[in-house]
Amino acid sequence: MNSQLKKAAGIVVKNCLGVKKGEKVVVVTDRLCRPVGVVLRDALRSITDPIFIEIEPRKIHGEEPPELVAHILKQCDVFIMPTYYSLSHTKSRIEANRHGARGATMPGITTDVMVRTLNADYRKIAQRTRKVAHLLTKARKATIRNDNGTQLELTLERRRAHIDTGIVRNPGECSNLPAGEAYIAPVEDKSNGVAVIDGSFAPVGHIRKDVIVGIKNGKIIDIRGNKTLKTMFKKYGKREKVLCELGIGTNPKAKITGNVLEDEKVFGSIHIAFGNNVGFGGRNKARSHLDAVIKKPSVWLDETLILEKGNLLI
Repeated sequence: MNSQLKKAAGIVVKNCLGVKKGEKVVVVTDRLCRPVGVVLRDALRSITDPIFIEIEPRKIHGEEPPELVAHILKQCDVFIMPTYYSLSHTKSRIEANRHGARGATMPGITTDVMVRTLNADYRKIAQRTRKVAHLLTKARKATIRNDNGTQLELTLERRRAHIDTGIVRNPGECSNLPAGEAYIAPVEDKSNGVAVIDGSFAPVGHIRKDVIVGIKNGKIIDIRGNKTLKTMFKKYGKREKVLCELGIGTNPKAKITGNVLEDEKVFGSIHIAFGNNVGFGGRNKARSHLDAVIKKPSVWLDETLILEKGNLLI
């Protein structure tokens, strides 16, 4: 495991991020993901002199890091952020990219996930992901169904899809690692139907009993099947209940484990998310971003079936 972990860290640093000698690199982690943060720091030491920062774990996905960390991120060339709760959709990450930093977020990463999913052929993943993103960008609407009862329609007009390929070489670029998804921000007030979540749902993890989410005019109106999620969303404001993302997984090494970082990359799965989407072309500024994974759906873009019960048809 130790040698495989070091190899995976080397792939992150050299293949994915292309860190060069003398670049200013910062690793931001917390005590829950510290083993991954440490192995990444050690891999960087052979190339540059990294800064290693350990913060207190955030309380939820999308919560901002400390202000000082946000300031440091804007000064670096490269950031790597293995933290238990996601910093992907924070203002701090967005501002760092706007200032020219490139980097990767790794929410909820474990050493096991790192070894399994980062020893993948990211060139092939990138090719597949770009094809899916092209189709999402062209589409006016998406229709999602599965055998459990999902019947959901999303409007995608005038929205551009994004790619999470794991290859981050240019200033201002960012990726999740492990990578492997094409994703888009649907029009916020146009999503309607029922989503039956059977994979995982942040922050509760693996779903053992289907969670049924009713959606009207882009917002959650009902949740059944999980008391924790029902109570949590009841406390949230309107913006936190907005369906903000549709993503399609493209990584054949990923599998459903209850860790949404990996789950949303599973080849042939889809995920929808609720909350903040301003970092990828949306207009909903919220305090959180929570992903929900459907394992083997069928997806139509306009009238074309591109995913049939988890099998990509492109």
